[in-house]
Amino acid sequence: MSAEETTDERASILLVDDMEDNLIALEAVLGSLNEPLVRARSGEEAMKALLRQRFAVVLLDIRMPGMDGFETAANIKRLDQTKDVPIIFLTGTDADAGYAFRGYATGAADYLTKPFDPWVLRAKVTVFLDLHRKNQQLERILTQEHTHAAQVSTRLAALEKQLSADDQPDIPDLRRQVRELQRLVTALRDNRAP
Repeated sequence: MSAEETTDERASILLVDDMEDNLIALEAVLGSLNEPLVRARSGEEAMKALLRQRFAVVLLDIRMPGMDGFETAANIKRLDQTKDVPIIFLTGTDADAGYAFRGYATGAADYLTKPFDPWVLRAKVTVFLDLHRKNQQLERILTQEHTHAAQVSTRLAALEKQLSADDQPDIPDLRRQVRELQRLVTALRDNRAP
């Protein structure tokens, strides 16, 4: 496994809360997942972090001074670079009943009230980590398929050029090129590298 693949398998989690105790609690619950946990103490810090690196999921407190969780979520969903990052809203039990609706309306994937059940939070975050990894795997497969398709296209164009030339074609060379193309097409069909 290359260093790039190892890095891609790590799925960072962004923890956004203005209260130190809450961040410590989140780290205690999620630390066993062995994924990078990145802290942000405000919506502004969260946006900066999201623009610096990719995250598998954001755990976002709703009540924060300055840019609150709803405004932060709206900004996250507005940017092409961050719009697909799932958000789990976290808020106190004394929260307004409309918070859950408003959270989902701003693009939240989930919503939990504090104090939260650590097992439930860990399970929900694990689902988003798995989805993140599967999306990365799909991206790699699509890139690989695009590369193979481009190779096939280039080789077909070269074969066509040879066949349309006025010179007598080199039959053994043409057969070799056709076998290489067959191998590439088979690899592309079987979704594996040649």
